[in-house]
Amino acid sequence: MVKECVLLYKNGSGITTTTTPKVESKIRFDSIPDALSDFAQGKFVLVVDNEERENEGDLVIAAEKITTEKMAFMVRYTSGLICVPTTPERLEQLELPLMVPNNTEKMKTAYTISVDYKHNTTTGISAHDRALTARSLANPSIMNSNDFNRPGHIFPLRYTQGGVLKRTGHTEASVDMCKLANLQPVGVICELVKDDGLMARRDDCRAFADEHNLKLITIADLIKYRLDNELIDI
Repeated sequence: MVKECVLLYKNGSGITTTTTPKVESKIRFDSIPDALSDFAQGKFVLVVDNEERENEGDLVIAAEKITTEKMAFMVRYTSGLICVPTTPERLEQLELPLMVPNNTEKMKTAYTISVDYKHNTTTGISAHDRALTARSLANPSIMNSNDFNRPGHIFPLRYTQGGVLKRTGHTEASVDMCKLANLQPVGVICELVKDDGLMARRDDCRAFADEHNLKLITIADLIKYRLDNELIDI
């Protein structure tokens, strides 16, 4: 982004204005194919949305790939409110309705009622239990809504059909990435936070990605990738 600084000076004919460009430091982002390659292998990818939207970076991973260790990593470096975006069809199959009938949240994030997987879990809050709940939401062989306790400690999110081409949120980005990586369309996302408790912005996300050897992408680039490759219906 270029910001202009206006300079005024006098010449023989009066006041003249000129502009001097002030270039902000440019954040380096990784390519979508490189990020999808990592994602398909079960690695985290950092995804940032538009600076005029939430201006936040989410750790994103495919639900079927998350382990206890990866969940513990996610909880440690994020807000800790672990969300699992998936398709309306999967939510309907598991009888998971929206949390409220009238969504007044600024970004219209479509939370459903929260859940815990019922089997081989204890209280539902541990990294083990939350990872198992996320994997179970992504397991197509688990089709009975009675396999999940409600409320719980994992927050499913309802994906907008059309993905990032329709809504430029992390919910849609995560499910689109799962589809593009030929995985179950169920993601796990949470917002990256700094040590001081404030949200991580783009420069913070780049530093974190470099420190932990993660790919960093933008939702804008994911949109461009889908359009450039004619991936309209995925």
